[in-house]
This record gives sequence, structure tokens and C-alpha cells, in this order.
Amino acid sequence: MKEFFSGLLPKVIIAIILGVGLGYVAPEFVVRLFATFNSLFSNFLGFSIPLIILGLIISGIADLGNSAGKLLVSTLILAYGSTLFSGFFTFFVSEAFLPNLIDTNAALLSVSKEVSVSLEPFFTIAMPPLFDVMTSLILAFLLGIGISQTSSNTMKSFFGEFKVIIEKVISSVIIPLLPIFIFGIFLNMSYSGEAFKLMAEFGKVLIFVVCLSIVLLLIQFTVAGLIAKGNPLKLLKTMLPAYMTAMGTSSSAATIPVTLAQTKKTGVNHSIAEFCVPLCATIHLSGSTLKIVGLSMAIMMMQGLHIDILTYTGFIFLLGVTMVAAPGVPGGAIMAAVAIIQSMLNFNEPAIAVMIAVYIAIDSFGTACNVTGDGAISIIINKMSGFKLKEQEV
Repeated sequence: MKEFFSGLLPKVIIAIILGVGLGYVAPEFVVRLFATFNSLFSNFLGFSIPLIILGLIISGIADLGNSAGKLLVSTLILAYGSTLFSGFFTFFVSEAFLPNLIDTNAALLSVSKEVSVSLEPFFTIAMPPLFDVMTSLILAFLLGIGISQTSSNTMKSFFGEFKVIIEKVISSVIIPLLPIFIFGIFLNMSYSGEAFKLMAEFGKVLIFVVCLSIVLLLIQFTVAGLIAKGNPLKLLKTMLPAYMTAMGTSSSAATIPVTLAQTKKTGVNHSIAEFCVPLCATIHLSGSTLKIVGLSMAIMMMQGLHIDILTYTGFIFLLGVTMVAAPGVPGGAIMAAVAIIQSMLNFNEPAIAVMIAVYIAIDSFGTACNVTGDGAISIIINKMSGFKLKEQEV
């Protein structure tokens, strides 16, 4: 219980509540003061995003390359395919049902246009990034693949230490300041009279996304059960302790011991489980992808923006790669994804802030979906490797 209240989620919840409540009574000076902080933080975030991409992705790809082999390639393809399926599944289901759940003329359109105009910061400091997002993504892929192919220890060591620095920036600067940033955004929204309408709309969206993650798990284990000739519901039931543990930790990495133990109990060969589970904790992000795609579509619908399947196709493919090394970092998945959300979906500052806040609100559900799905991946890889599920453990 103590760990929960010291975590990021309760701080974000408190920030939203205070922002919504105080926005109706706070003087304009106070609101503009936080608008100034948000402007500075947003500019710093824009400066940091290309560096975050380089720090996380280069090292992640380089590390995966060191253990290259047939089993690695099979797991990578299957995990990435599962992540892509999650993205497109969410896209089509959200396109069909979300318009009936939310008001497509809701608050965000007016918020994005009016708050920035009526409440200007006292001052701002330009912090131009060293290069744009797409340049950083291409550079990260080229360097990561190059290091893995050449086995350059010097480059690997350099970017490994660079990753440590970036993780420190995220955990010690960005994440601690996020609640203040979110408080400032909701203070502005409340000041303009839009916050309650926004919160009411997103309550339904949150329930929708959580239900969708449960359906995704049922699909994953149905496929795994058919391939491995096991009972899907029994296999999924066996993985429930990992699901519940992830709900409490909100960390794929911290849940690895439980995920590994439960995967072995499904009947997966122990060596296969010990290889797949730690790897999938990093590369299999079906739950995170589901949240980001579903929430981003909801925000776009609230803004009255056109949702283009071609744009989202590229977005989903890139999202699966961008988040490869992010789950080990608190808040890393959404922070790494912010770059392509801005560049490909054209989200502005209020929309990004809402995206981060709502994502964190259901972070544990996405993590739980990620790690539980790792069990399904392991079951399939176990079958592909020529092993059968041990019936006495199923």
C-alpha cells in the first residue's frame, strides 16, 4: 500500500483533482504562472525527445543483436506481429465503437485553440532540439543495427552509458515533474470551463480500453491454445498471478520472476520460458500499443480531426519499434511514443498532456496485458521449437 501511494499514478490523480478544483477559483496570475512552467517543461520535453529515442532504441537493438539466432528471430517476429495485431485490432474496434461512446465535439478542440490564446505564459525560453524526430529514429535504427552487426564494443559501451544518462533524466527530471505539468494543463482546462466535460468523456474511454485489453488476451491465448493444443482458458488462468502482480508493480521488468514462474506452470519447456519471458518483457508491447492507439484515436475524435487509416498504419508499425527498449523505464513507453504522436498525429501540447495523464491512469492494465501476453508468446515459441506442453502442468 505504501509503494502505491509513493508511485506516479496517485500523484497524477491528485494533480488532476487539484487542477480541476482550483481552476475555477484560482486567479489568472496563478494560472499564467503554471502556464509558464508548462511552456518551459514542454520545450525541454521537445528538446529531450530525440535524445530519449537515441538513448533507448540504439542500446536496445544493439543488445538484442548480441544474442542473435533462430530462436531470437522467431521470437522477435512473433512478438512484433502480436504488437502490430494489437494496434490494428484496436484501430478497427475503436473506429467502430468509440464514436458511440464519446462526444466527437467534446472539450479538446476548444481547449487546444483557446487556452493557449487566453492564458499566455509570462515568458518562454526556446529549446530547439538537436535534430528532428524522424532523423533521430533513422539514426537510432542505423546505429543500433550497425553495432549489433559489427559487435563494436566501444560504440555499444558508449550508447549503453548514454542510455543510463537518458534513463536518469526520465526518472529524476521528467517523471517527477509530470504531475506538475499535468496539474497546469488541467488548471487551464478548468479555468476555461472545459475540464469536467473532458473527464466525463474519458471515463467511458478508460473502461472501453480496459475491456479491449481483456478481449486481446482472450484472442492471444485462443491462438496459443490452438497452436500448442492446450486449453486457452486454463492457460490464461495459469497466467493470472502475473497479471495481478503487474497490476501492482506497473513494471514488466519487476514482474519477470512471476511471469517466468507462471509460464513454466503452463507446461512450457523451462529453457524456452527462461529465454522468452525476459526478452518479451522488453519487445512485446501489445497492451501498451493498445492503450496508445485507443487513447490517441479518442483524443482525435474529441478534436474533430479526421482519422486516416494510412496514417495510422505507419504510426502503428513505427510505434511497435519505437517502444522496444522503453518498458524498463518508468513511463518510458509513453515518453518514447510522444515523439511519433506529435510528428505523425500532429498532437499539440494540451492533447499530449491529456494523453500522458490518461495513459498513466491505466498504466497498470497495459503492463498486465503485456506480461500476460508474454506467456502466450512463450507457448507458441515452445511449440515452434518442437516441445509439447507438459500436460500435468496445464
